Amino acid sequence: MRSRTAIWFECKISYEKVMEDGLQKKVSESYVVDALSFTEAEKRIMEEMSSYISGEFTIKDIKIAPYKEIFFSDEEMADRWYKAKLQFITIDEKTEKEKRSSVNYLVQAGTLRGAVGNIESVMGTTMIDYVISSVAETTLMDVFEYGKQEQKNDKPEFEG
Repeated sequence: MRSRTAIWFECKISYEKVMEDGLQKKVSESYVVDALSFTEAEKRIMEEMSSYISGEFTIKDIKIAPYKEIFFSDEEMADRWYKAKLQFITIDEKTEKEKRSSVNYLVQAGTLRGAVGNIESVMGTTMIDYVISSVAETTLMDVFEYGKQEQKNDKPEFEG
């Protein structure tokens, strides 16, 4: 879980990409960052992308991403992002009728089957009744979680 109350933002950027044949082509790609505001999201995507893109790039759009939570994967082959819609089933105490509420999640996996497996492994640790109503691959290139880069670069103050 994240220690701060941030929001996921979807950022669309555009830049000149050098293709395998050596030619340049203008491309648009979407990424997700967590931030406390639109301003911080813009700053974060600029910082993250400047280490990947050598030339100039333009931020075309920043919007609040429709994901309640993101399920990350440590698997090496998990290079895709899937949007999963889960329905949570509750019983209304007054009417005793079943009520379903839908929530979107972003799931990292290498395959559709892997995405479903990741959802089931995370949700299997809860006591919540749910149904996976849809899982679809997105065009997202990557997700930049706050603090992940800093954690990777941290070195121990002393080694014992």
